[in-house]
Amino acid sequence: MAPAALLACEADAMPEAKAELTPRAAALTARETGTVRSTVYAAPAVRGRTALSDAQLARFAVTALIEEAQLTPKPALVDRRGSGAHRDLDLATMLCSAHALEPTFTALARTARRRGEPSALLRAELAQIGRAGEQDMLHATGGSNAHRGAIWIVGLLVAGASMTGNTTRLNASHICTLAAQIACFPDRFAAPADSHGERARQRYQVGGARREAQDGFPHVIDIGLPALLAARANGVDENAARIDALLSIMTSLDDTCLLHRAGLPGLHTAQQGARRVLQTGGSSTPDGYTALVALEHALLSLNASPGGAADLLAATLFLDMLAHHHASGSSASWNI
Repeated sequence: MAPAALLACEADAMPEAKAELTPRAAALTARETGTVRSTVYAAPAVRGRTALSDAQLARFAVTALIEEAQLTPKPALVDRRGSGAHRDLDLATMLCSAHALEPTFTALARTARRRGEPSALLRAELAQIGRAGEQDMLHATGGSNAHRGAIWIVGLLVAGASMTGNTTRLNASHICTLAAQIACFPDRFAAPADSHGERARQRYQVGGARREAQDGFPHVIDIGLPALLAARANGVDENAARIDALLSIMTSLDDTCLLHRAGLPGLHTAQQGARRVLQTGGSSTPDGYTALVALEHALLSLNASPGGAADLLAATLFLDMLAHHHASGSSASWNI
């Protein structure tokens, strides 16, 4: 998985003591205030609907991790068929890890709700919670890194969602903006990052999970969610719609998990193969499924796994669950 842990993650090394929004996060903020016209994802308002509790947000986060892990067939990733390119992970381990993180997500939501707005203090507090959660994950998995990246990616969105207040209207862009603002503060107490992902980020000069968060999660808000909704609108079944959302994320993500395991050949194989599946009709069509099988074989031959894209799919599913909740259990209606 993408090697960023919440506050022990790839977002450790901000040289500035002062947090500033990246252009993407600033654009999202402008979009919310009406100064920029762009896509806004919002579930319809529902009378009487109160804000999700910290425990509910945590359960949604865990459910998103579980549903991502169980989604089958994913190219070279752990799923119901087996371990993909991972030798130290299987589905049972992924599920154990997801359940072990529920207290972490609850604590992240509670702390962010109490602080009320992004700040350096909140960043530091979430850092401590995230690092403790990573240890809980490692204990639950016997030392395997099942969800380090998801603690960062999904954890920030949990924090952002908890700060939206007692509202009956979901705005995924606003959640992502709040999460981005948190990510833009430095983690002053973190040890120097030396993860696989951080080394890949520096070697190949890519943004990684840190930049994805600071930019407002563009692979979620601009790619993952639209792809999921478009597939559903075209009558694609839910399983295939989620696979296609994953593939859509893979087409442009500079996935540090792929880069660490297989370098640029692995990244290019994943991006081009995912694009080929979508261009041939998506995973639900015979030609698309054939291309998906070929993509998996190519990735396995390189021992490559798109773990970063998997984390962002989990983030996509998390926001989608929030939309369904705010739509009173009906299919969420998004304004696009």
